[in-house]
Parts: sequence; C-alpha cells; structure tokens
Amino acid sequence: MTIRANIVNIKNRTIQVCNLTIKGTKIQSIEIVAPKEQKGLLYIMPGFIDSHIHIESSMLTPSQFARMAVVHGTVATVSDPHEIANVCGMQGVEYMIADGKTVPFYFYFGAPSCVPATNFETAGAAITVADVAALLQRNDINYLSEMMNFPGVLNGDKDVIAKLALAHKYNKPIDGHAPGLRGDAAKQYIETLCLTTSQRRGKSKGKLGGLTCTDHECTTYDEALEKLQYGMKILIREGSAAKNFNALIDLLHNWDDSIMFCSDDKHPDSLAISHINALCARAVAHGIDVFKVLKAACINPVKHYNLKVGQLKVRDTADFIMVDNLTAFNVKHTFIKGKILSSNEKSFIETTEAPIINNFTVSPITTKALQIKSSELGNTLTAIVALDGELITNKLALKKKDLLQKGKLESNTTIDILKIVVVNRYTNAPVAKAFIKNFGIQKGAIASSVAHDSHNIVAVGVDDESICKAINLIINAKGGLSYAVPKAEIKKSKIAKLKKLGSTLIDDWGMGGLLQLPVAGLMTNIDGYQVAEQYTAMEKFVKKKMGATLQSPYMTLSFMALLVIPHLKLSDKGLFDGDTFSLL
Repeated sequence: MTIRANIVNIKNRTIQVCNLTIKGTKIQSIEIVAPKEQKGLLYIMPGFIDSHIHIESSMLTPSQFARMAVVHGTVATVSDPHEIANVCGMQGVEYMIADGKTVPFYFYFGAPSCVPATNFETAGAAITVADVAALLQRNDINYLSEMMNFPGVLNGDKDVIAKLALAHKYNKPIDGHAPGLRGDAAKQYIETLCLTTSQRRGKSKGKLGGLTCTDHECTTYDEALEKLQYGMKILIREGSAAKNFNALIDLLHNWDDSIMFCSDDKHPDSLAISHINALCARAVAHGIDVFKVLKAACINPVKHYNLKVGQLKVRDTADFIMVDNLTAFNVKHTFIKGKILSSNEKSFIETTEAPIINNFTVSPITTKALQIKSSELGNTLTAIVALDGELITNKLALKKKDLLQKGKLESNTTIDILKIVVVNRYTNAPVAKAFIKNFGIQKGAIASSVAHDSHNIVAVGVDDESICKAINLIINAKGGLSYAVPKAEIKKSKIAKLKKLGSTLIDDWGMGGLLQLPVAGLMTNIDGYQVAEQYTAMEKFVKKKMGATLQSPYMTLSFMALLVIPHLKLSDKGLFDGDTFSLL
C-alpha cells in the first residue's frame, strides 16, 4: 500500500509531500515528492500517546477502551493497573494485560508500586516487593507505576526503597506522584527516585542516575517549573476530573523535551468525544509551536518509556495517523502495525466480551449504619471541601448546630453541606461518615464502587434513606454507579420521562439509576459507546434533577476517598488528613 500525503517530521521540523509505502506491518519506504506541504492532502504523523492513564477509570475493559481511543488517533497508552490491583491483586494485573492483548493496540502496563496506597484504608489485595520484582522482570511490564507513598520515599521506608531499587535493577522508568511537594522535600523525592542504589548509599547530590521520573500531579505553573528544574519530567494532565492544562501549558514553550500529555482518568462520555487530539488542538490554539506540541503528544513518551511504537521511519512499524489539518487535528485514519483501525470516526476494532473477575462480599446496609449521633462529636467538626476540576480538597470547620436535627447530624442543603460515607466492600464493617461541601445536590444521593484507590463504596446525599438505597443498588449488583431519589421529590408526570433516562423504580420508595460494573466493580465488558450513553444519561439526571453543580459529580466522588491527595479525604476507616498523613 502506498499513500501520498503531507508527512510531518517532528524531529526535523519539516512537512513534505511524500509517498509512504507499507509492506506488511512495516514502513517500506518514504519517498519525498515535494519539499513543501500541499493543500488538499491529508497530514501523516505519529500516533498520539496517553502517557499516564488508569484504563479502569474509563469503566471499560482495555479492549473496549482501545476500540474508542483509536478513533481519536491514540495508538498507545502508558497504563497503571493499580485500580484493579487494589481489588484483585496480581490476578487483576494479569487480567488487564491479557485483555489488552486481544486487540491491535499498544498497552504498556506498569508494576503497581502502592497497593494498598496507605495503611489507613482497607483494600482487597496487596502487591508486595516480591510481586513487584516478578512483574518488573517481565517484558510486558514497562515501568514502576506511580510512587504515591511520598512520605515513605522521604522517610526511607524499607519496602518503598526496595521497589525503587528493583526498577533501577531492571532499568525500568519510575512514575512519581508528589502533589504539592516543593523545595527540599521535592528535590529529595526526585533524587531518591532517580539515583541508583549505589549513588543513594554514597549520598550523591545534584546528579541524577540513568533513569528519570515523572509527575502528573502538578496543579500550578511554579510547582511544575520547580520540579522540571530538579530534573523531573512533567505530564500535563487533563482528565474528566483533574484539569491542569490551563495552569501548565505555557511550560511547553521552553521545556518541550520534558513535557508529555496525559489523562490519568478518563470517563467513557469524555472518551467518546476526544482524547489527546483535543489537547493538541488546544495547545496550538494557545500559541504553542506545533512541533513542540507533537513532540509532547507523540515522541517524548516513546523516548521516556522506551515504547516500541513506530515513529514514521523506514523499517519502523507502520503506526501513524492521518489528520486533515494541524490546528484542529481531526483524525481521519488510524494505522497500527500497517492495518487501518479507524476511519472517519468509525472504529474497526471488534467488540469482544471479556470474562468477569471481582472481589465484592459486603452485605446490604441499613439506615441505622449511616446515623451520626450528636453526642459522638464535639461542638465543631471538620468537613471536606470538594473543588471542581481538582483532585485536591480543602478543609472547612463547621459548627455542630448547623447540622443538628433531632439529636442527629444531618445534611444541610441550605449551606450545601451533605453527608458523605464510605462502606467497606470487602467485609461487613462499621460505615465511615463525614460531611462534604460543594456537590450541590438538593435531593437524593449518588454512590460509586469506583473509589480510588481501594475502591470501597463511596456515597454522598441529602438523607440517610436515599444514601442507603443508592449504596444497596451497588451492593446487589456487585459494583457500579448509582443514584436514588425519593418519589416524594419527583412529580408524577416526570416518572415516565425519567425511565427513558435510565431510571427505574426502587420498590414504592422512589427512583433509582444504576450503571453496572461487574468487572472488579470498576469496569463493564459491554460496548463502550453504550456505556458512554448510559453514563451521560445518569450524569444528566444527577445534574438536572438532583441539583449537582460539579462538572463531573461521579468522577469527583470517586476521588473523595483518595488519601494520597491532600488535604482531607474519607476512607472506610475514617476522616483522613493528607497533610499530617493520619486519621482524625
């Protein structure tokens, strides 16, 4: 097959009309026809790479994720499987690798470094030092996944240092994770990740070893710049919940060798619309040089992670995309290993129904388990403050009198304070309870078994009955996203319309919605576009009918139990202070 197009050479910063010939899975030749680009011809360029993503957060199996991602020109992902590892351990990692191999797409998985993420929560499994050693020896494991235990790094935790040493031993890159870490602490963290074992023993300073590390948690320009100056590589993250593109994109002007793009977490409705291609379009519109943009999107991940993805060279694997222009990056065709996998927004990757694995044993709960008696607390309490578009949270001091109703503490929608709870999904245990601001919900409750990183059940709502109903929908389904609203809150004329949005009756009590996630309580093995449609309908209901004000209420909810992100979160064991790394 020979294709005539404008070939984008990112390294040489040229665009020339060429005849590109494919033979089998390889590029056989690239013949220059004209020295300058020609209007009317499509542009051929290397495929996009998401340099850090948890496939599980798309709620799709890897094969279904690939089916949707190729439409947007994505040919590879650097994927951390620690979500399913927290639920199913090594079996979960094997599941992701095996399912990813069923489709013609480049999945590069890492060895989870922090399972469980902390000792202040209950996970379904653990990945030990021995497990990490076994994984890093494998050819299909490319790196050590994000080292979230930055206190362990700074304090020289034995297991943490052992895992870092294994990455150096097998010459595998290390992903960092140091939200808000600055100054000497940031420098120490970076040096510990990057220095070899012998260098660390010699207390070498100022020089980094043969490996470089990354961070995708920067939320400000100054934080990212400081880490770049210390030798770290920065991933500009724009996911469904955390959106740091605007704060960080200007770094690409002067640090184009050290910047990559990533999603971290991408819900199915977002994936149905766009992926890395949208970040490239935004970066060019912002005034960033197009070759620097494409270096971050297509080249830097290949170099950093040593990916075997074609780079538009003769004898390279024929992995590339064709776009109609270099401003909007509308993807017309995606090729992987010489085969066309999408054309004009249609994917040619077939739907396959993956097997189901899970770890879900908790029994249904009662409203009594959700009650907070006034006598249990002092006159003031600390509430979580959710921030739209951010994973970090703030703290808010509340007076008990603002929540007091008949001797119990309840939600107060007037001041937008709602009850939040976390239910241990792995065993029957007391429910952890607290309060949260900024969800905006005025009626009912929402719940999710996608609750980073241990993936217990997290729920937020106006009243205990609604919270209980939403949680039990998930427990009975052994995983999913749900909502529940009392019938008294819904006009009779709207019930039929709500059914069309995916709602169902919960006994005679009210309305509920459920997106089932039978694979580890995190993913579904059905068609990805169908999942995106159902998720969109549920989120529309939660915003339009329940009053949620966040851009992505379910995604934000899923991070309210993520203890390794400051400042205040709720685990199944209680309210957790991310600054002191302790339970309150």
